[in-house]
Amino acid sequence: MPKNLFPLDNTKKFTDQKIVGHNRWHPDIPAAVNVKPGDVFRADCREWFDGAIKNDDSADDVRNAPLPGVHVLSGPFHVEGAEPGDLLIVDILEIDACDQEDEGPLSGMGWGYTGVFAKTNGGGFLTDRFPDAYKVIWDFTGDVATSRHIPECSYVGIHHPGLMGTAPSAELLAKWTKRETDLIATDPERVPPLALPPLPDSAILGTLSGGEFDRVAGEAARTAPPRENGGNQDIKNFTAGTRVFYPVFVDGAKLSFGDLHFSQGDGEITFCGAIEMGGFMDLHVDLIKGGMETYGVYENAIFMPGLRDPQYSEWIAFSGVSVELESGKQHYLDSQLSYERACHHAIDYLMKFGYSDIQAYMILGSAPIEGRLSGVVDIPNSCATVYIPRRIFDFDVAPSSRKPHQVTQGTQVPKSAN
Repeated sequence: MPKNLFPLDNTKKFTDQKIVGHNRWHPDIPAAVNVKPGDVFRADCREWFDGAIKNDDSADDVRNAPLPGVHVLSGPFHVEGAEPGDLLIVDILEIDACDQEDEGPLSGMGWGYTGVFAKTNGGGFLTDRFPDAYKVIWDFTGDVATSRHIPECSYVGIHHPGLMGTAPSAELLAKWTKRETDLIATDPERVPPLALPPLPDSAILGTLSGGEFDRVAGEAARTAPPRENGGNQDIKNFTAGTRVFYPVFVDGAKLSFGDLHFSQGDGEITFCGAIEMGGFMDLHVDLIKGGMETYGVYENAIFMPGLRDPQYSEWIAFSGVSVELESGKQHYLDSQLSYERACHHAIDYLMKFGYSDIQAYMILGSAPIEGRLSGVVDIPNSCATVYIPRRIFDFDVAPSSRKPHQVTQGTQVPKSAN
């Protein structure tokens, strides 16, 4: 087993660990661990809310989720010899839930969760249809997840980190802050907001303290969105065997990662849509000196996905076009709207089998569905499609001359209204 360079004690909070990570992006957050090109190592990762979400039948914890404190990241890792302009190679060798833990109070210790945030606390992809907070608990049996809240449905996990990236330079950080602040100014009262500006509240900045902590906390970027450094991309195909090439913007690269997922569909459409878990990753790092110029990778990582995807081969797919659901208003090649419509169609279809709308929505967020931009050139309608693996259900979900099978309901999906 590789040496664990970032161990976490599951009896302690993230900020009480021997090595404290961070939850903001800033070039001046000190590195927590040093590694060399060629090193192989293990790092523990805490679930992104650091234990705030419980294994119970209430969604109040999701409604009141402490969003200013996410994501709790392992790192930064200083890679010896890395300089701005290099490409950092990261090989994901292994990912799993908490090592040797069958059950416990933290997500990843034999269980995980999927959530829908209330519209006032961030919402989700279909926030107008689902404006309240919901939660589904999943139990892990090996690599298979089942839920007391969603009957007759199970799936093999597609373990991956939702978030991984390198530290931004001061110049890149300033660019992020300006463009996101400018966006917020176009509709400052919007709920949910258009972007998340720097916020000192709940900032975790490794070993920084005093005035330097206050300065960095006031400047640092939130980790919620993906950006040029990687970040919260939520790419479900970052499975074991994946090789990622990250641009390096600061000396040492300062690699960080976390937000592990047991499973997720393309888009993570419920926002907290993956099956969230804590666990560990085994990584290998290396460098391509001057690689950003050599390969034209000046921003945003490129990657070669691993071969650990679940082997689903039979699908049922739904399509949508860029027309608003309620008003019927036509949009011009709006692929996000097309994907939204395809998701609505999939939900409506699954409801014919006895699932509630929120159960169907949770399936789309956490199952290894595939989302595709199927047509982006035929004006005025783009076409997006959602592929659902048929074998995740305990019954045949395909249309037939028979009436749709009706699932047997048990414990309902917990809901917490605004």
